[in-house]
Amino acid sequence: MAKPQRQDHPDHADLRDSLATLATEQVSERHPDLDLLSVAELVRAMNEEDAAVAAAVAGASSAITAAVEGIVDRMSAGGRLIYIGAGTAGRMGILDASEAPPTFGTDPGRVLGVIAGGPGAIHAAVENAEDDDLAGAVDLRAVGVSAQDAVIGISASGRTPYVLGAIEYASSVGAFTAGLSCNPESELGRSADVAIDVVVGPEILTGSTRLKAGTAQKMVLNMLSTITMVRLGKTYRNLMVDMQATNEKLRARAERTVMLATQANAVEAARALNAVDGSVKAAILVLLTDLDAGTALRLLTAHRGFLNEAIGAALTDGGAVHGR
Repeated sequence: MAKPQRQDHPDHADLRDSLATLATEQVSERHPDLDLLSVAELVRAMNEEDAAVAAAVAGASSAITAAVEGIVDRMSAGGRLIYIGAGTAGRMGILDASEAPPTFGTDPGRVLGVIAGGPGAIHAAVENAEDDDLAGAVDLRAVGVSAQDAVIGISASGRTPYVLGAIEYASSVGAFTAGLSCNPESELGRSADVAIDVVVGPEILTGSTRLKAGTAQKMVLNMLSTITMVRLGKTYRNLMVDMQATNEKLRARAERTVMLATQANAVEAARALNAVDGSVKAAILVLLTDLDAGTALRLLTAHRGFLNEAIGAALTDGGAVHGR
């Protein structure tokens, strides 16, 4: 007796056919016999594929610029930056969000990462969670998304239901939205205020979007968060001056940062940091302007943490600058 043939569910067949149209799901013609290559050849092949990612990100520069401007606008007014994604994309968002407090001194609630399937999905795959579009909306509602916030949906395919549902909800409450995808003219991009479609092409391992697509996502998220923080006054020149010195390495980096900004020696830098309870910005301001610790801290607050502005104000009031 003939074995019954599998009948596709209409939704399954539609999904299979739609995946076949995505650039990230195509079969690479450059390395069709991947399993026959030597280790050295495989290393070279992957490196060659990865080398194209930066150019793909550069091609999305105007969209990245627009996204940063939207994020800065919301965060300057007290809003938050919220990343949302499923699987690798969700983990990328959580990684970027988790680095904001130690690098830029932000409150942990100002930059958030939300992943399909909840916190457990950070460590273990919860693959079916990405299919639930309603869950995306529910998860954003749970963190109180509002018109003050900027929401960045991340999906290599640009068609993940969970992320699409999240962006639709974010838009409905007036939040600024951007969609980060690795396919041209993605559905996610069309759903958001700004479409960041970084087209990296087929993966060396067909459909494994943790590879070039994941690298592209990391690069773009680096730009979104870092440039936003620069525009929010979290840096001085090219130095991390809002970092939180929570361990020995970071305390040493804080001292070195003060020294680089002021040309003070290690003893002077440590003394200034102690006087201002570890604030790198305030220590620099004290050393560059001869202000006392309390005045330096108040002046920074008056200038919303923008160190260059505070230095300018102190000099206008007759302070003496050192080390510039």
